Amino acid sequence: MSMAVIGLVVGMALGFAGYFGGFGAFLLVAALGAVGFVAGKFIDGDLEPGEFFRSRDRDRDRRR
Repeated sequence: MSMAVIGLVVGMALGFAGYFGGFGAFLLVAALGAVGFVAGKFIDGDLEPGEFFRSRDRDRDRRR
C-alpha cells in the first residue's frame, strides 16, 4: 500500500473521530495511531529499542 493511501486512510479516521467524538476522540485516535506506527516500525525491524534509550552524552563522545 502506498504512503498516499495510508495518509488518506489516517486522515479520514482522524476526521471521523473529530466529527463524531469531538476533540478528545481526535487526540486519542492520533495518539493510538502514533503508537501503532512505532510498533509497526519495531516489527518491520526499522527501529531498535536502543535508539530511544541512548544517552546524548555518549553520542557526543563518539562524534569527537
